[in-house]
Amino acid sequence: MAGAGGDMQWCFSQVKGAIDDDVAEADIISTVEFNHTGELLATGDKGGRVVIFQQETENKNPPQFRSEYNVYSTFQSHEPEFDYLKSLEIEEKINKIRWLPQKNAAQFLLSTNDKTIKLWKISERDKRPEGYNLKEEDGRYKDPNSITKLQVPVLIPMDLMVEASPRRVFANAHTYHINSISVNSDNETYLSADDLRINLWNLEITDRSFNIVDIKPANMEELTEVITAAEFHPHQCNTFVYSSSKGTIRMCDMRASALCDRHTKLFEEPEDPSNRSFFSEIISSISDVKFSHNGRYMMTRDYLSVKIWDLNMESRPVETYQVHEYLRSKLCSLYENDCIFDKFECCWNGDDSVVMTGSYNNFFRMFERGHRRDVTLEASRENSKPLQVLKPRKVCAGGKRKKDEISVDSLDFNKKILHTAWHPQDNIIAVATTNNLYIFQDKVI
Repeated sequence: MAGAGGDMQWCFSQVKGAIDDDVAEADIISTVEFNHTGELLATGDKGGRVVIFQQETENKNPPQFRSEYNVYSTFQSHEPEFDYLKSLEIEEKINKIRWLPQKNAAQFLLSTNDKTIKLWKISERDKRPEGYNLKEEDGRYKDPNSITKLQVPVLIPMDLMVEASPRRVFANAHTYHINSISVNSDNETYLSADDLRINLWNLEITDRSFNIVDIKPANMEELTEVITAAEFHPHQCNTFVYSSSKGTIRMCDMRASALCDRHTKLFEEPEDPSNRSFFSEIISSISDVKFSHNGRYMMTRDYLSVKIWDLNMESRPVETYQVHEYLRSKLCSLYENDCIFDKFECCWNGDDSVVMTGSYNNFFRMFERGHRRDVTLEASRENSKPLQVLKPRKVCAGGKRKKDEISVDSLDFNKKILHTAWHPQDNIIAVATTNNLYIFQDKVI
């Protein structure tokens, strides 16, 4: 697979969502996820809806253009609720979507808001039964005395209908807000993590889960850190990691004990004293953790950087990429406008050679690992002509600004890319700006 640096050009493919400047809160995209083949792409929003896009199978486009994604199914996954015991409103916002590997004609996905996880079945129907003996076509039952002959019901073709039905609802297991769900490689269990606990579920059992991590102190005044993300290893069903607001990542082995309060490995980079400031603890908080597809590495995202860790080396990351180092001098104003608490996600490409993450001003960054090259690209309506090549962007941190550079003072912090996803096999990426989903592809020569 080609990289993201000098030898690859990215071009615009599609944009989904309304163009209005006045964005409704419910339309803001809160998660993006490809399925295991890349044929389906799911997004969740703050209004509790899940929209699934399907890649067209017949390619009517010219050879240099990959097939497009069109709406396949839209459904309301979560509704706003009210916790009467705590007098708290529970938002309908979809925090995470995770696909299950496909086992039959139907697709299954997990979606979660702050408190409740749901397992959805997405299935197709293109035939309907006709010719019942006891029922009329409109569903009314016939008078048994009027039936004089028996007939064999038949299936007749109909327009394709995609149905989304909730198969399981996993509720009442989290006191705090769920920030992560991760399906295990055994395809039978999954974990869900909130600020202080991680639970292990069986996909078939909804009325109980096992608490495998609990960092809640006996006295809440002694609380010093919270869990920010958690993920299962892609191949070892007994291994998972969770990250904390203190910038540490703990790896746990479920074979060691039922309650994994003791980690098997602790990944932590010593802090550089020269960079110590009032904001050090806030910007070191890890917002996302992702295993590489081959299971050898792990990527973490904090406020200013992306780090790649070798699972065999706990003392420091093997690679560190600065996402927007030019913001270090702006941390005070970013603290005042709450942007310093933004939670950026990160993702790997299909062969783990490139990593991608978002930034402000609708910029997103790619880092090509082998060649140590990086590029900054922008998702905007101005660059949305089909096959238009994206021009690399540069930010000027200070001094004299060159012609194509953007001053750090003119960046729009309301435009941010928190959620990105990379097709598991092809160079197709999905990037969520506030309420729009941009799809880009590499330029096929």
